[in-house]
Amino acid sequence: MDHLDRYRRIIPDYPLFCEAMIQPLPVCVRINSLKTSADDLMSRLDKARLSYRRLGWYRWGLRLNGIRPGLLIEHLMGHIHPQEESSMIPPLVLDPQPGEKVLDLCASPGSKTTQIAQMMENDGILVANDPSPGRIVALRANCERLGAANVAVTRYDGRAFPRYEFDRILVDAPCSGEGMARKDLTVLKRCNLKRSMGLQRLQQALLGRAVDLTRQGGVIVYSTCTYAPEENEAVVESVLDRVRLIDVDIPGLARSRGLDAWDGNIFGELMGRCARYYPHHNDTGGFFVAKLIKR
Repeated sequence: MDHLDRYRRIIPDYPLFCEAMIQPLPVCVRINSLKTSADDLMSRLDKARLSYRRLGWYRWGLRLNGIRPGLLIEHLMGHIHPQEESSMIPPLVLDPQPGEKVLDLCASPGSKTTQIAQMMENDGILVANDPSPGRIVALRANCERLGAANVAVTRYDGRAFPRYEFDRILVDAPCSGEGMARKDLTVLKRCNLKRSMGLQRLQQALLGRAVDLTRQGGVIVYSTCTYAPEENEAVVESVLDRVRLIDVDIPGLARSRGLDAWDGNIFGELMGRCARYYPHHNDTGGFFVAKLIKR
């Protein structure tokens, strides 16, 4: 936990944040409306006398109590998908519509890809890209199990994705993963400033390419599961001359504003339109989300 001390002055209620970080992460699933309805799924859980609670901010999300979702027949059937609660935020902010052309630039293992397909009602073109052959296997398997039929899977380096024009692009970038520490505290052993700065170069290139590929007036969502400003606000700041920032605020979820400055770097007041989601505010993992409109 010592690595996180550098965020003491930017994370509200820091002692409560530290307490939350050592608590078990709630088990969450997303109901997959491509294969079932919320009423039918909950009826099945009720008949099996399984304990759950619906998320107050997202109608397709459930918290399961004392249940391993991978053991449920509903998982095998594609009626539910295990997905950390805060991981459901970026697709909601992206707000994909049926019939659109959408790119998930860093897609594997496919939780957000299949959530996007669900929101598009399998209508339109959804390109799911990941450069890793091994990770592509999980991506394809999840798309098949969940019935995401409008997905085309590609394997490009996202920094050099071929020229095409999309209505919306999600860049859920590779990151240091500090926000996932409630699931596995050992991730913090790999986190340091040098690693964040190395990831920043990759993240800036990915986001820059996403802006290239988005039509004028189109939407780009940039997200990470880390608290590092080097991987969050500093990356968004690199494309501000080409985009407009839009407020990220989901009713029912507590958020903190993006940082306007960090470690001598001035990002500007507009960065407050980004959202930082902390474990002690919503009993979730940690996430950073920015919504951009291409000029």
